[in-house]
Amino acid sequence: MGDVGILRTTIGVESHGRRGDIRELADTLVDTGSEYSWVPRDVLESLGIAIERAQRFRTADGRVVHRVMGYAIIHAGGTRTSDEVVFAEPGDMVVLGAHTLEGLNLRIDLNARQLVAAGPVPAALTRSAA
Repeated sequence: MGDVGILRTTIGVESHGRRGDIRELADTLVDTGSEYSWVPRDVLESLGIAIERAQRFRTADGRVVHRVMGYAIIHAGGTRTSDEVVFAEPGDMVVLGAHTLEGLNLRIDLNARQLVAAGPVPAALTRSAA
Protein backbone atom coordinates (compact mmCIF):
# COMPACT_ATOMS: atom_id res chain seq x y z
CA MET A 1 0.00 0.00 0.00
CA GLY A 2 2.94 2.38 0.75
CA ASP A 3 2.89 6.00 2.01
CA VAL A 4 -0.70 5.96 3.39
CA GLY A 5 -1.19 9.26 5.21
CA ILE A 6 1.89 10.77 3.60
CA LEU A 7 1.61 13.55 1.07
CA ARG A 8 4.33 14.62 -1.31
CA THR A 9 4.07 17.58 -3.65
CA THR A 10 6.13 19.83 -5.91
CA ILE A 11 7.11 23.20 -4.49
CA GLY A 12 8.80 26.18 -6.07
CA VAL A 13 11.46 28.25 -4.31
CA GLU A 14 12.19 31.85 -5.27
CA SER A 15 14.45 34.59 -3.94
CA HIS A 16 13.12 38.02 -2.99
CA GLY A 17 16.11 39.51 -4.80
CA ARG A 18 15.70 37.53 -8.04
CA ARG A 19 11.97 37.37 -8.70
CA GLY A 20 10.94 35.07 -11.52
CA ASP A 21 13.81 32.57 -11.04
CA ILE A 22 11.86 29.69 -9.46
CA ARG A 23 13.46 26.32 -8.70
CA GLU A 24 11.02 23.41 -8.53
CA LEU A 25 11.51 20.64 -6.00
CA ALA A 26 9.47 17.54 -6.83
CA ASP A 27 8.64 14.89 -4.23
CA THR A 28 8.71 17.34 -1.30
CA LEU A 29 7.29 15.81 1.89
CA VAL A 30 4.39 17.80 3.37
CA ASP A 31 5.02 17.50 7.11
CA THR A 32 2.78 19.33 9.59
CA GLY A 33 5.02 17.98 12.37
CA SER A 34 7.88 20.12 11.08
CA GLU A 35 7.57 23.80 11.95
CA TYR A 36 9.68 25.07 9.04
CA SER A 37 10.27 24.12 5.43
CA TRP A 38 13.63 22.52 4.62
CA VAL A 39 15.19 23.29 1.23
CA PRO A 40 18.56 21.95 0.01
CA ARG A 41 21.37 24.37 0.77
CA ASP A 42 22.64 24.29 -2.82
CA VAL A 43 19.22 25.39 -4.14
CA LEU A 44 19.01 28.31 -1.70
CA GLU A 45 22.60 29.36 -2.37
CA SER A 46 22.12 29.16 -6.15
CA LEU A 47 19.18 31.57 -5.78
CA GLY A 48 21.33 33.98 -3.76
CA ILE A 49 19.29 33.52 -0.57
CA ALA A 50 21.33 34.77 2.38
CA ILE A 51 21.75 33.16 5.76
CA GLU A 52 19.88 35.20 8.37
CA ARG A 53 20.20 33.19 11.57
CA ALA A 54 21.11 29.84 13.13
CA GLN A 55 18.67 27.53 14.87
CA ARG A 56 18.76 24.24 16.80
CA PHE A 57 16.27 21.51 15.88
CA ARG A 58 15.28 18.25 17.56
CA THR A 59 14.87 15.40 15.06
CA ALA A 60 12.25 12.65 15.27
CA ASP A 61 14.88 10.30 16.70
CA GLY A 62 15.79 12.79 19.46
CA ARG A 63 19.05 14.20 18.06
CA VAL A 64 19.69 17.94 18.19
CA VAL A 65 21.04 19.43 14.95
CA HIS A 66 22.14 22.96 14.10
CA ARG A 67 21.08 24.56 10.83
CA VAL A 68 20.99 28.04 9.36
CA MET A 69 17.90 29.78 7.99
CA GLY A 70 17.02 32.45 5.45
CA TYR A 71 14.01 34.04 3.74
CA ALA A 72 12.46 32.64 0.57
CA ILE A 73 9.24 32.75 -1.41
CA ILE A 74 7.61 29.32 -1.47
CA HIS A 75 5.14 28.34 -4.20
CA ALA A 76 2.74 25.41 -3.69
CA GLY A 77 -0.86 24.51 -4.36
CA GLY A 78 -1.35 27.39 -6.79
CA THR A 79 -0.34 30.09 -4.31
CA ARG A 80 2.82 31.56 -2.73
CA THR A 81 4.10 33.02 0.53
CA SER A 82 7.26 34.50 1.97
CA ASP A 83 8.71 32.47 4.84
CA GLU A 84 11.77 31.44 6.79
CA VAL A 85 13.36 28.28 5.39
CA VAL A 86 16.02 25.93 6.69
CA PHE A 87 19.19 25.37 4.65
CA ALA A 88 18.97 21.56 4.48
CA GLU A 89 22.27 19.71 4.47
CA PRO A 90 22.98 16.49 2.51
CA GLY A 91 20.98 13.70 4.12
CA ASP A 92 18.24 16.06 5.38
CA MET A 93 14.74 15.64 3.99
CA VAL A 94 13.14 18.25 1.73
CA VAL A 95 10.05 19.33 3.66
CA LEU A 96 7.11 21.71 3.33
CA GLY A 97 6.43 22.55 6.97
CA ALA A 98 3.46 23.75 8.99
CA HIS A 99 4.52 27.41 9.18
CA THR A 100 4.73 27.64 5.40
CA LEU A 101 1.41 25.80 4.96
CA GLU A 102 -0.26 28.39 7.19
CA GLY A 103 1.29 31.21 5.18
CA LEU A 104 0.06 29.60 1.98
CA ASN A 105 -3.39 29.17 3.61
CA LEU A 106 -3.42 25.53 2.53
CA ARG A 107 -4.38 22.32 4.29
CA ILE A 108 -3.85 18.66 3.48
CA ASP A 109 -6.73 16.69 1.97
CA LEU A 110 -5.52 13.10 2.41
CA ASN A 111 -8.55 11.64 0.62
CA ALA A 112 -7.74 13.63 -2.51
CA ARG A 113 -3.98 13.38 -1.71
CA GLN A 114 -3.39 17.05 -2.43
CA LEU A 115 -3.09 20.49 -0.90
CA VAL A 116 -6.33 22.48 -0.89
CA ALA A 117 -7.38 25.98 0.16
CA ALA A 118 -7.92 26.22 3.92
CA GLY A 119 -10.76 28.73 3.57
CA PRO A 120 -11.14 32.21 4.99
CA VAL A 121 -8.25 33.35 7.17
CA PRO A 122 -9.27 34.16 10.76
CA ALA A 123 -8.97 37.86 11.54
CA ALA A 124 -9.74 40.21 14.40
CA LEU A 125 -12.57 42.56 13.52
CA THR A 126 -12.59 46.25 14.28
CA ARG A 127 -15.55 47.79 15.98
CA SER A 128 -18.06 48.96 13.40
CA ALA A 129 -18.96 52.63 13.28
CA ALA A 130 -22.27 53.32 15.00
